[in-house]
Amino acid sequence: MVGITVEQWCIRVPRFQGEEIRQQLLREGTIDSSLKIRREGDEILIPVLGPAEGAVRVAFEEGPARPELARHELVGGIAILQDRDPEAALTILVSRPNLHTVLFPTSDVSGAYRTRSFEVLAGEDTTRTRVTEYGHTFIVDLAAAYFSARLSTERQRLRALVRPGERILDMFAGVGPFAISLAPVAGRVVACDLNPGAVLLMQENIVLNHIANVLPVLADAGHLPDMGLGLFDRVVMNLPLAAARFLPQAFSLVRPGGTIHLYALQSQEGEFLPAIRACGPAEVKERFVRSYSPSHWHAVYDIIAEGATPRSYPILRDAFSKDKSAE
Repeated sequence: MVGITVEQWCIRVPRFQGEEIRQQLLREGTIDSSLKIRREGDEILIPVLGPAEGAVRVAFEEGPARPELARHELVGGIAILQDRDPEAALTILVSRPNLHTVLFPTSDVSGAYRTRSFEVLAGEDTTRTRVTEYGHTFIVDLAAAYFSARLSTERQRLRALVRPGERILDMFAGVGPFAISLAPVAGRVVACDLNPGAVLLMQENIVLNHIANVLPVLADAGHLPDMGLGLFDRVVMNLPLAAARFLPQAFSLVRPGGTIHLYALQSQEGEFLPAIRACGPAEVKERFVRSYSPSHWHAVYDIIAEGATPRSYPILRDAFSKDKSAE
């Protein structure tokens, strides 16, 4: 018997990508879980809560009644609850068979290593999990290194921009999601982070994903211009609360005509344009990434360093002495 139908926005995806994209939408909190996913030929129609790029409105059948779940963020097999509610945590764990742990953050992201503390509210006593994203798998330890599953779409956007053979610098690489996502297209990727725990996880993820052209570097991004790494075609700066402080270093490391991607939390449009303009001539495009709080949002500035005259450094040849292996 056909249930009640409701018209809703949806995105169409190939069947072979259906589960992966469904999980991504769940992590982002944009899927409409009250409606049943539809199949049409070789496509999956996934209902979403509002209009999105490429979305259309179609009729969906209402799904079975489900318990209302407290607001939470999904990272692999871990749910992060916004409030300390053990009963709600247990309900989430029972309702989502793919989860193994529910956590509550007991501190903000802080310190030079960008870490925070958690309390286990339900499930396994761990902060470690696996995240699958567009064909890559990342080992994540939320207490050891910061990781945001909400930037998966942004990582794919950058991958589409990368030209084959590019030299890329990831200045704040964390466990390696940007570096590893871009590696299959790039020639070489230097992935830097100050946090030893993050670099250890990044090394693990490089091996796990069979990546041969990412060089993990344990270093303060402020010292990168003095390390003889040469110039890069593209520089990724994903440190939203502090990346703008390192713009002079990024401009000194990108080749003329190269691209810098600056991620920042801001409260007004164009907030970081003065800092960008102060570093040299550039073409800048500002994009909204996602909401962060009622007064702040996550933005990215795509910066083309036109006519830049960065400092020149000898290339560290030994680091990239072998050609990238075929994948």
